[in-house]
Amino acid sequence: MRSLVFACLCLAGSVMADLAGADGYTAPAWLPGGHLQTIYASLFIAAPQVDYRRERWELPDGDFLDLDWVDGEKGTPVVVLFHGLEGSSRSYYARDLMHALQMRGWNGVVAHFRGCSGEDNRLPRAYFAGDSEEIERILRHVKAQHPTQPLYAVGVSLGGNALLKWLGENGEAARDLIARAAAVSAPLDLTAAGAALDSGFNRHVYTARFLVTLKAKALRKAEKFPGLLDADAIRASTTFREFDTLVTARLHGFVDADDYWLKVSSKPWLKFIRVPTLVLNAKNDPFLPASALPSADDVSAAVTLEQPDDGGHVAFPNAPFPGSIDWLPQRLLKHFDR
Repeated sequence: MRSLVFACLCLAGSVMADLAGADGYTAPAWLPGGHLQTIYASLFIAAPQVDYRRERWELPDGDFLDLDWVDGEKGTPVVVLFHGLEGSSRSYYARDLMHALQMRGWNGVVAHFRGCSGEDNRLPRAYFAGDSEEIERILRHVKAQHPTQPLYAVGVSLGGNALLKWLGENGEAARDLIARAAAVSAPLDLTAAGAALDSGFNRHVYTARFLVTLKAKALRKAEKFPGLLDADAIRASTTFREFDTLVTARLHGFVDADDYWLKVSSKPWLKFIRVPTLVLNAKNDPFLPASALPSADDVSAAVTLEQPDDGGHVAFPNAPFPGSIDWLPQRLLKHFDR
């Protein structure tokens, strides 16, 4: 994949002008298109290293959650990050945001979903794109540790969908926990996102890569809990539709992938959000077609839709070459500063 990206970059070198986006984002002229922007940002732009303080939180149900903290100055705001599919505090976007918070002296925490901190969780469940109960559990835990400080929440991709769903479900009551929120590259319409990821180039690159670790985790769970999952079918699965039917739906009480995608998509909940919330999606995101993005009529007055033409999936790389990924954390902090 790396050689393919560099070959494409060489071809793009003759482009003379930057590609203008909305609300201040401009894609580098030498990095055109959603695929290049997505892949290059994740593989070739170095994110800063961050030293975390890990908190192991034992849950009443017998499971645990791992939270990775960066500790700021006394009395400063707290930003909690909900990562994307198979993400963690090691993800480039997490390190970039946590580093930006450190530079400000703010507090930050990456809340790992179950099974994503480097150790399998204990129960016959995992994490999924609509687990709003888990979002609230984590937010209450963080708020209890910093009761007098402003709490801001960021959800990236899958984590963004879960956060938006929680915000919509809770409406005005969500203000009791958080002051502002942001969702980056959230798959707002999971049916549309699933179809996109299971087709063509996406299926052979992004989906295939995700399924390597997802299937490995599911197979370990199948071994630990005999009769729970169909291990042979999981091994043979090659699409998100197959995996979500065999694993995600089975573990979390849905009929199949279609039922899961329909019931947990956050787009229908955007009208009910009352916390000031930034919803940032690039129109060229390979994971979600631009036709599935919401319009102003689909959201409440508390929601700011930002849909630049470029940026890819959780990418938004900056010029000049070889690029940086500093635009995104600065955009998020600007939203929180208002």
